[in-house]
This record gives sequence, structure tokens and C-alpha cells, in this order.
Amino acid sequence: MSEVYTGRFAPSPTGLLHDGSLVAALASWLDARTHGGQWRVRIEDVDTPRCVPGAEQAILQQLAACGLAPDGPVMRQSQRGDAYAAALQRLVEKGWAYPCGCTRKEIESAQAVARHSAAVYPGTCREGLNGKPARAWRLNVLAVQSALSLPDTTHWHDRRLGAQQQNVCAEVGDFVLRRADGLWAYQLAVVVDDATQGITHVVRGQDLADNTARQIVLQRALGLPTPQYLHTPLVLGADGEKLSKQNGALALDLSDPWAALGQAAQVLGLPAQPAQHQVLTQAQAAWTRQFLSRIS
Repeated sequence: MSEVYTGRFAPSPTGLLHDGSLVAALASWLDARTHGGQWRVRIEDVDTPRCVPGAEQAILQQLAACGLAPDGPVMRQSQRGDAYAAALQRLVEKGWAYPCGCTRKEIESAQAVARHSAAVYPGTCREGLNGKPARAWRLNVLAVQSALSLPDTTHWHDRRLGAQQQNVCAEVGDFVLRRADGLWAYQLAVVVDDATQGITHVVRGQDLADNTARQIVLQRALGLPTPQYLHTPLVLGADGEKLSKQNGALALDLSDPWAALGQAAQVLGLPAQPAQHQVLTQAQAAWTRQFLSRIS
């Protein structure tokens, strides 16, 4: 490859890793190893009220038990506030970010919102607060698109899902960069951190695919590179919903790490056999064959 591959796994310490987390971790590790690249681990603890004491260390121990060791030091978002503040300041100086005084209730009450969907922000405070106190900071998507001659619809290619697109203004609106509680928003933190770590390839769960267009727009606004993206299959619970810490997903059973890895490999469509110490080697060989078939 013409560039040095750098991938990452970025768990949130709001609880222990579960089966779905291991699928994403294994996929990102395999992709990095297949490309002869680096695999970083970033602890996304920017949402400090939701972080569980001891979860970070436990997550790192879970990864180690599965033989998934990061290359280089672990990054922690809780130590990155100055970098996020500098990025926001650059956007403010360009006139591409503005304070917002709207509450979530006000935004949601103005429109019908489908289940599992967020309300589209209509730009209420784009031209001023109208006497409201400032709460959050938002990206002025229209201003960024106009200044940089970006299309209304953001297009990108997902290495698994294929061609993707989203009209951020119509489907999301001006999204939050800094929250009303003073915490940094996920979108800003991820974009700044990916650039700082030199991430060239993002491999993560399919539930995060919807964030990609926002992140690409923000990357353009900050003059940062856009990684390649691959979104992995989701692991579903008995109720058909995505496994997550929020819906009570159980922590990984690592009494037999190789069995857990084998199950994760099978979710990824790899023929690795559980309960064998060669599971990582087998999975990497299968992933490499898939990668080579895609580029041949």
C-alpha cells in the first residue's frame, strides 16, 4: 500500500466488552494485521458521567486475554480536552460553529420523531440565540458546504456495505460539537482523535455507519484527512435488538477466550474454529484471502 495503515479499536468504558464488542475488535485487529499496519486502542471516555470505575482496565485485560494487543500507548479522550477546544475555536473563527440555546425537548416537540431516530435540528439558533442562554455548540453544516463547495449529499464507499450517502442537513441538521453539559460531543472527539493518531482505516460496528457523513463533513471543515471505512455485522440479542451495554448485554465470557474469538470470527463470516489456539492465525488467513479477492 502507498500509505502506512493505522487502524483502531475505540471502546467506551461504560461497561465491559460484550460479544458485539469483540466482533468489532477482532475485525479491526485482523484488518490491521492483514495490511501489515498498526492497531491502536483508544478509550472513548469523553462522556465521563457514564463511565464505570475500573471498566477501562477491565477492557484492556479482556483484549489481552484474547491476544489482541495494541501497538503503542493507549489514548484516552478524557485527556484530550485542549485538542477539542482548539478544533472548536478554529470552526468558530471561520464562522462555521455557533452557540445553541435549544433543549432536546424543544427540538423533538417541533417534529414527529420515528422510533430509534433522532430529531433533525432545524437551525433555530443559526442566526442568533433570540434571548436564550447558550447551551451547546453546533456545526453550521450549510456554511461549511457553501464555503468549501461541498455537495448537499455526502457520498462515501464502505468496504463492506458498498456505496453510501446521506444529506446531513436534511437528515441530521446542524449537529452538536460541544454538549449543553459542557462535555465534548462524540463526533468532534472522534474526528480530532482519528487525525491525531493518523488513522487511515476505521473498522467498527454497523450501528455507527450513520455517523460517517457527519464525520466526513467535519473532517472537511477542519482540513483533516478522511479514513477508509468498513462497518462490521451486528450481533443481535434474543429480542432482535443490537447487543449493547445500554440494553443489558452480558460481559464477554472469557473462561475460554479461543471459543469467544471463534464465535466472533464466525459472525464475520470467517471459518475459524472455536476452542483452538490457532483461531487468530486462521481468522487472519481467511480475512487476508477475503481482502485479496476484493482487490484482485
